[in-house]
Amino acid sequence: MQRIIVIGVGAQGSTVAKRLNEHPGVSEIICADYDFKAARVLSDSLGKASALKLDASAVKNVIQAAEGCDLIVNGLPLEYNLTIMEAALAVGASYFDMAGPMEDIGFVESYKLLFSDWHAKFKAKGLTALVGAGSSPGLANIMAREAVEKMDRCETISIYVYENVLTRRFTPFWWSPQVAFGDMAYKTFRFENGRHVTDKPFSRPIRMKLRGIDREVRMVDHEHDEPVTMGLLADTVLKGVRNVDFKYGGFGVKFSELLYKMGLLSNQSVDLNGTPVVPMDLILKLCPPAPKYPDELKSIIDDGVVAEEGAFLVRVEGTKGKDPVRIDSYAVGPGLVEAFETSGLSHEAYLTGQCASVFVKMMVDDVFNAAGLFVPEQLDAGAREYCFRNLAELGVTIDETLRQRTVYTRRRRKAVSKRPLSAVGRSGQTVQPASFA
Repeated sequence: MQRIIVIGVGAQGSTVAKRLNEHPGVSEIICADYDFKAARVLSDSLGKASALKLDASAVKNVIQAAEGCDLIVNGLPLEYNLTIMEAALAVGASYFDMAGPMEDIGFVESYKLLFSDWHAKFKAKGLTALVGAGSSPGLANIMAREAVEKMDRCETISIYVYENVLTRRFTPFWWSPQVAFGDMAYKTFRFENGRHVTDKPFSRPIRMKLRGIDREVRMVDHEHDEPVTMGLLADTVLKGVRNVDFKYGGFGVKFSELLYKMGLLSNQSVDLNGTPVVPMDLILKLCPPAPKYPDELKSIIDDGVVAEEGAFLVRVEGTKGKDPVRIDSYAVGPGLVEAFETSGLSHEAYLTGQCASVFVKMMVDDVFNAAGLFVPEQLDAGAREYCFRNLAELGVTIDETLRQRTVYTRRRRKAVSKRPLSAVGRSGQTVQPASFA
């Protein structure tokens, strides 16, 4: 029986706590947050939980709170990650988070530090740390690895996320506006021809057709973990992938790009009639917060939903033998209205939170218990299958389609599968791969 502390009980952290409450292998859950009301409201709804007010900015506070715990689930912003990892090592607990740190030394450099120094620290103590394990990064990474395993060599991994959920009440983001605007205004990363490349925000726009959307949509490069971690692990787990990128689109991107071009996402102060003003501070002051509680979400939905569009595609290209292969994998989950009706969560919180809960459950069940620090694309076949199967039970499925062009000396033939490959359906059954001549 494991004792677990969930630090940060926002939408994702609370979802993890609720799932852990159902797990027979969990004896106690500590719901810890600086907002004690949020921690208490959550703990009061769970049979195994208690609430704790916690200022996680000081490692000594986290150590005191986590003493005697087997696992620390970190649901706080990125800047807390290293502090909480340090506390996990101090109390002898395994560690989990949904996004890796972005330290001043640089995004790529911080992951290099995790894979070397921090991996060694957790390995030396026989503890497991799994970082960047939500929906994206997280689910996207194991989708990519699953597709790569069907190839002999991988050339390109492209991740496309499009979110266009509009309501009559102005709700630009369904997660923290501070995090959203910060990510939008940060330089982008991609892995190109075997090396990491940085670029300006909203760079390399394209228009593309995504399944379920009846028109081409605009996608741009966006700061994200996957090109960084996959590039660093290209030769060890991704069969020599040479190119990895992440593109994002939808209303939030359009809105943020306009603000960025006006200089309103800058953290540099400007003079306004003799008064220094930081544009980002002003935007965050005026931007409505993401809905946090079920009654807030219900009120927004009751006011009216204008559009519910979305797509989550992982495209992997490579070769099988001498033949070029492309595998498109779509993650399918509930939209805003369905997610709220089934769980009281937004679509965003549902997907990320349920993915995180499955990764944590995998750790509790000892399906993955290797000592050291890891990211999801390093999970083995058994751990990936566990995640896909458990996500299917929660209504999150993967539809995978393979396109293979067989190259002959005199002619070419294109073969396209007519059904999903290794797609875990809602029944939990696995569809076997179709055969190609």
